[in-house]
Amino acid sequence: MKFVSSQLEYYLKDRESKKNTRKLLKYLALLGIVVLIHTILFHVIMSVVEGREYSWMTGLYWSLTVMSTLGFGDITFESDIGRFFTIIVLLSGIILLLVVLPFAFIRFFYVPFLDSRDKNKVPRQVPVGTKDHIIICSMGTIANDLMRRLKQEKVDYYLIESDPTAALQLHDDHVPVILGELDHEETFTQANIKDAKLVLVNKSDTENTKIILTIRHIAPDVPIVAIANEEESVDVMELSGANHVLPIKRWLGEQLANRINAQHAKSHPIGRYEDLLIVELAVHNTPLVDKTIREAKLRSQFGVSIAAVWKRGRLHPANSTDTLTSDSVLVIIGNEAQIQSIDELFHDFAVNPNPVLVIGGGRVGMAAVKALQTKGILVNVIDKDPEVCRKINHLCNKVFQGDASDYNLLKEAGILEAPSILLTANDDTINIFLASYCRNLNTKLKIVSRISEARNIDIIHRAGADFVLSYPTLGSVVIQSIIKGQKLTVLGEGVDLFISPIPNSLAGKTLAESKIGAKTGLSVIAINENQNINTQLTAKTKLSPGAEIVMIGNAEMKHEFNVLFKDEE
Repeated sequence: MKFVSSQLEYYLKDRESKKNTRKLLKYLALLGIVVLIHTILFHVIMSVVEGREYSWMTGLYWSLTVMSTLGFGDITFESDIGRFFTIIVLLSGIILLLVVLPFAFIRFFYVPFLDSRDKNKVPRQVPVGTKDHIIICSMGTIANDLMRRLKQEKVDYYLIESDPTAALQLHDDHVPVILGELDHEETFTQANIKDAKLVLVNKSDTENTKIILTIRHIAPDVPIVAIANEEESVDVMELSGANHVLPIKRWLGEQLANRINAQHAKSHPIGRYEDLLIVELAVHNTPLVDKTIREAKLRSQFGVSIAAVWKRGRLHPANSTDTLTSDSVLVIIGNEAQIQSIDELFHDFAVNPNPVLVIGGGRVGMAAVKALQTKGILVNVIDKDPEVCRKINHLCNKVFQGDASDYNLLKEAGILEAPSILLTANDDTINIFLASYCRNLNTKLKIVSRISEARNIDIIHRAGADFVLSYPTLGSVVIQSIIKGQKLTVLGEGVDLFISPIPNSLAGKTLAESKIGAKTGLSVIAINENQNINTQLTAKTKLSPGAEIVMIGNAEMKHEFNVLFKDEE
């Protein structure tokens, strides 16, 4: 009874439910008037035409039995006019009572009540005592990827959804969701925002500003991370109270530009762990081609550690006997001085002096072109839109307007000589097609592409792309770095840096004995023991109890690590 009463209370408070209830009551009032008219006419005909007298209760009784088609037959008219009136009452009863009333009841009460009951299943506040949780203000591509990562890391989070239907679907899908309006302070109070670890504001730029101001009024100290779609909005949201405003599309272009091979061989920083840099170094056109990792002697010469090797979009654990090829990219960890020494050694090896080719001059493409221009790298751009071509013209070596699938246009833009090509279309199908096409035209080309859907990662790598990165992945990686208080590390689509205490089941074993790489595919890049970071790892390196192990791999590999080792504690 308590549950039913709460459902009725919610139903009666709902604006749409109130409107439906008024319509139903109006119909019931009309039905009552019809019954009253029939009762009065019953008395008139019985008294005037047939000369019989009945009470008003009897008249009401006769009207309802005839309208409901029960017709007990204990009271009947004998005159033709009386029987004609009976037919009219009977037909009106069939229409109003047996047809329209059930439909009106179902349409204006029963169905809305069931909907309200379902919607009332969605919580409107977080459980009592919830703290150190992440609040996400809206579902979206970045939010979806972030929630997946938070779930893997077993971090509590709650999504706020204002649409009851969408909230119900999320609730049925076992997503931690609360129903509420994002511009109401009560919503964030119900989300226990004062004890939250962080709030992600990820609506449109104008909505974000309003939400930030709403939050700041009731929670002056909670960290706020906001997604900015336009560069001009960054300052506005920062002034409104956001601690971190993320122009992800610009950063995506810059991250993609960092993976471009051009001019001289040089490492590209992709992250930092404590005082150590994590960089990528393309082997193409360097003396390292056709050498094994042992023969490269980077560790003995510079003191760096080769943590892993990229080969056509696949990250492989570093094995001293593996032979490096022209399409290999080393993931190296070392301090700034060590990395600088490597760059100085390889500086004189020209990769390719020809312009880089960028296909697509939108926000991501524009950001990539600006990043490449800052490095002094020549860029040619292809885009269909004449307005985009006009805007980007001053940043480029040359701009070509037209369809990138046109062989003559690609050839004129320099596809056969370019060191790298960057695909920035917001359509995976187009990027996959162009990756395959360009790979066939120039087998030595390094192809860097953006991607939207995770399911297309393997396909675009098979098409020929060397490196891919998506807007959702970059956004969720940035937010995770902020949550953890770490420096940003962008290793690639689906690849992350994992830091974990050494499980009891591995404590005291050597790396060789642990078989972490063989069993999970993770690459162990460092061990942190009492703030002493060891990157000079060998098969005989011991895993000391209480130390931290730093690994590179994907989420499936990390899950396998947890299943095989952590669950044995």
